[in-house]
Amino acid sequence: MAKEAELNRREQEIKRREEALARAGVIIEPKNWPPFFPIIHVDISNDIPVHLQRVQYVSFASLLGLVICLFWNILCVTGAWITGHDPRIWFLAVIYFITGCPGAYFLWYRPLYRAMRKDSAFSYGWFFLFYFFHIAFCIYAAISPPFFYMGRSLAGIFQAISEMGENAAVGIMYFMGFAIFVLEVLLSIWVFQRVYWFFRGKGTEAQMRPDAATRAPPS
Repeated sequence: MAKEAELNRREQEIKRREEALARAGVIIEPKNWPPFFPIIHVDISNDIPVHLQRVQYVSFASLLGLVICLFWNILCVTGAWITGHDPRIWFLAVIYFITGCPGAYFLWYRPLYRAMRKDSAFSYGWFFLFYFFHIAFCIYAAISPPFFYMGRSLAGIFQAISEMGENAAVGIMYFMGFAIFVLEVLLSIWVFQRVYWFFRGKGTEAQMRPDAATRAPPS
């Protein structure tokens, strides 16, 4: 009985704290994604205005796309390392992954989420700054010029061509890496453009709706 009373007391205390935070305007964001091991908060359908949800969903896809790109990049570089290349390229690929994924979430995805949720000009500015660097990095990765450790720490087109002459299997993996980096670039440019249009006032609520393109203009 004493343990049950203690649990009830703690629940009431937590509830009072949550209510106090809500009255103070502090938004509580419970972690809910991924469902099997929640580490971040994603609730676009409830947090984001309806006319902005499509862009927010695509920006989330862009975040997941970057995770896929960097993970596949590790696999490609692992193959290159196994076939005799400098092992330091593998460590670089791992660094890209362990810094790039959380960095993208905190530096541009969360600012965009807050910007669309609260209509914050500061958050929009923060998003534009770091999303520009995100796009620039993805373009660089897709090209992977032979500068840093001959560029083999990134699965881009130059390294894919080079690897094809040494190991066809690894070369194909690099070409696949190039393809997904290109897709990530195109997706990211679309997001950047749409967010910019809305921020500048060109993307009105009607224009930002998913079905806007299918509606005929007024006669």
